[in-house]
Amino acid sequence: MLVFSTTDLAKTMPPSTADNAIMTIGEVADYLKVTERTIYRLAGAKQIPAFKVGGSWRFSKVDIDGWIRKQSLTTPKNEFSESSK
Repeated sequence: MLVFSTTDLAKTMPPSTADNAIMTIGEVADYLKVTERTIYRLAGAKQIPAFKVGGSWRFSKVDIDGWIRKQSLTTPKNEFSESSK
């Protein structure tokens, strides 16, 4: 019988599997509430962090979350200036 201590197991397990998740095109599209075509376009243009496994695009959830934060910092708060009214 194999016996593992919980201390040893905790050292080998990642902190959170949800944080280390690898997502597909469809999962990223659902997560960002856009179409799969939009994700293909962004990945192909290297505008979103992605990598290929074989011929399929894959995305790290941690990288996507970082990309979202970066996008929200670089997007102007108010698209319309007062002078355009």
